[in-house]
Amino acid sequence: MSAHEVLRIERRFRGPDRSANGGYTAGLIGTRLGTSDDAVPQVTLRMPPPLETDLDLTTSEGSAFLRASDGAVVAEAEPVSVDVLDDAAIDPVQYDEALAAEASYRGLENHPFPGCYACGPDNKHGLRLRPGLLGDGRTACTWTPAAELAGTHDLVAPVHLWAALDCPGGWSIDLDGRPSVLGQMTACLDAQPQLGEPCVIMGRHLGESGRKTFTATTLYDSDGRILARARHTWIAVDPALFN
Repeated sequence: MSAHEVLRIERRFRGPDRSANGGYTAGLIGTRLGTSDDAVPQVTLRMPPPLETDLDLTTSEGSAFLRASDGAVVAEAEPVSVDVLDDAAIDPVQYDEALAAEASYRGLENHPFPGCYACGPDNKHGLRLRPGLLGDGRTACTWTPAAELAGTHDLVAPVHLWAALDCPGGWSIDLDGRPSVLGQMTACLDAQPQLGEPCVIMGRHLGESGRKTFTATTLYDSDGRILARARHTWIAVDPALFN
């Protein structure tokens, strides 16, 4: 049996200026895809997700499709083995070290998409993450989820966790020198942080192939427990085509 709903992505959830944040969009679809205990949602973005327009989301057993008004596929999701996230558990640093790493966040000076919901310095309604390089291929930043991100039981809504797991991986790439957008994201949410809980998000560069770059992220709670993990494929682009 399939289910259908109409979604609109508000401008505050943008990535590039004219399209939605990849992690947030992936979360909209991935959180609606039912999976078994040994599977996780993998979302592939097929085109820049449009803002402020009706999008059709169809879910059925084993798949989900987000389509534009003309029927074009914006993104699709399918379950994959949780084993694909084996390299997404990144060794953490302490909160104070993650906070110190934010001083090296390159997006404050030369961000290809400064309005990005997850990490854009110009988006006053965003998550405002500041992932800074640690010097060993990892990034680190802090995150204290605001009350406006509430889901149920004073926990962060899962869609915002997908967004938070996006850009800390991206900034392990030279994003100011090699602007890239999210092409695919696979995520596993083991638990949700409390609103106002000090968290640490780690990112790591995994490799490159042509225009593609592969990264991972891990979200830790205030006790150093893994809450969520993700793996990404990024595609190098000309930012002028998106802004």
